Amino acid sequence: MREPKTPRIPRRLTPAGKVERHIRHDGKYLSLEYGADTLSMDDPDGVEDVEFDRCRFTQTVFSGLVLHRAGLADCAFSDADLANLRAFNSRMFNVQITNARMTGMQLAESGLRDVLVEGCRADLTGFRFAHLRDVVFRDCNLTEATFQSAEMTGVRFENCRLGGAQFSGAEMRTVRFRGCDLRGVAGLDSFRGAIVASGDAMSLLDAFAAELGITIED
Repeated sequence: MREPKTPRIPRRLTPAGKVERHIRHDGKYLSLEYGADTLSMDDPDGVEDVEFDRCRFTQTVFSGLVLHRAGLADCAFSDADLANLRAFNSRMFNVQITNARMTGMQLAESGLRDVLVEGCRADLTGFRFAHLRDVVFRDCNLTEATFQSAEMTGVRFENCRLGGAQFSGAEMRTVRFRGCDLRGVAGLDSFRGAIVASGDAMSLLDAFAAELGITIED
């Protein structure tokens, strides 16, 4: 399985100013460099049809933003705060997210393709009814994340904590788990077709037993 495509970001970017840090309906944000600033919204109920293309975000705060039908293409996030960001029916293509805080981030009904999420705190994240293709989660805390009814193709979970994660109704095609803690995951019937490393399979034992009503004792 290949690595996600690297974002194609120009070497020189225009620093984002006050106008670019205030996100508006139908806004187009191209080839911008965002620093340690807090983004705000034009509408307290959320903004629609926003597009970020070839942008870099370093320590940028998205926390609490609500986006509808947003598009992010060829973007990189480093040490960003994405906690409780809600992006509904949105798209991420050729995106890298590293060392970010993503607790409670919601990407319901969104599409992710060629996305790398590495070294992130991503507990309680939501990917309900999302479509994930060629996505890698590496060295992440995904405790109690939900992938309920998500469609996953070519997705890899590497060295991730997935305790209590929800996979009910998910469809997995060429999905791999390696070096992951899978204790307490729900929706094990959705693992049909998944590839689980032998060391990870042992952490599924308790979940399988609970789902089948089996009591394990010493």
